[in-house]
Amino acid sequence: MTISDAGPSALTIARRRDVDARRARVTQALDAMRTEGNEITISSVAARARVHRSFIHRHLDLRADVYAAADHPSIAASAATPTRQSLDADKVNLRAIVRRQTQHIADLEARLSEILGEQAYSRTGLGAPSDHAALEGHNQTLQNEIQELRAKLQDQEEELGAAREANRQLMGHLNRTSTSNLPLPLG
Repeated sequence: MTISDAGPSALTIARRRDVDARRARVTQALDAMRTEGNEITISSVAARARVHRSFIHRHLDLRADVYAAADHPSIAASAATPTRQSLDADKVNLRAIVRRQTQHIADLEARLSEILGEQAYSRTGLGAPSDHAALEGHNQTLQNEIQELRAKLQDQEEELGAAREANRQLMGHLNRTSTSNLPLPLG
């Protein structure tokens, strides 16, 4: 007689009974928590069933049951406790509110800083003169004149360069004609 003919060993049978007992405890705990309206998570079900979380994770059907129960709470639970989806939605909404309020506060702080700065400048006499717009206009006029003068200077530099080139060509031509008119040295 071989070991395979003898059937499962006592250790295997004991292990199956233990797994079946733990599965039954998880199912009972899940049903009780659903009825009571408690928050359902893998950790809370495992604690209530007196098993380790990894036991639920290893058994895909148990894990699926826990996730399904967490996603669809009982009527008693939905009336008394918020669901995970509603809490997630609240969290997203609160973050958006905080973001808007933070931006609004930053805008108000910037505006307050401008107003306080203007008041401080006007009270101390350090501020910009009252004819600030006139000075801005004068500054723009001067900048336009600078641009015009730069354009004129560039035109004059181009004309000067052209005159120098013409002078070089003329001098080269004169030098060539003057050397051709000289008598040849005797040698």
